[in-house]
Amino acid sequence: MSRTRLLALVGSLRDGSINRQLAEAAAQTAAEGVEVSIASGLADIPFYNEDIDVPGSVPAAATALREAVAAADGLLVFVPEYNGSIPAVLKNAIDWASRPYGAGSIKGKPAAVVSASISQNAAKWSHGDTVKVLGVAGASVVESAHLHFGVIGQRFGEVHPRDDAEALTELAATVHELVEAVENSVNA
Repeated sequence: MSRTRLLALVGSLRDGSINRQLAEAAAQTAAEGVEVSIASGLADIPFYNEDIDVPGSVPAAATALREAVAAADGLLVFVPEYNGSIPAVLKNAIDWASRPYGAGSIKGKPAAVVSASISQNAAKWSHGDTVKVLGVAGASVVESAHLHFGVIGQRFGEVHPRDDAEALTELAATVHELVEAVENSVNA
């Protein structure tokens, strides 16, 4: 039986961010045969620039991201909302993974978006922007796997998402939907 590898991209750089905690909890919910790893080093990747995206000049952190995305069967994207939109670090990671355009490591990769913010809006603006950016970048966005968490400061202020049964159930459903989309894309 082959293993399904999912890569989580987290749009918050803080070690203790709730979006990172949600990614950790999602990894905990993965069924047997499914591995969820969290991408590291996103803060080390310079802003995308075609002048440095040439053989011999691509930054090591960008190469590592591209290789991690290429090795993954699907992407779980955890996005907070910064000033009503997608965090720059996440947009930059998607930009690097999309190049060369039409042939980047993100092309055709099933992707699910989980948004979370302190507002009741549940980061739905950044969620929408992330879905759009992923689609334009060439990912295969899995609408049925999307998930939104609002008022996370209150909900997860005292408890890690891994200790919230409802959050675990919702994350498990998202991971399951993404794995099904991966399997369907392989069998298509």
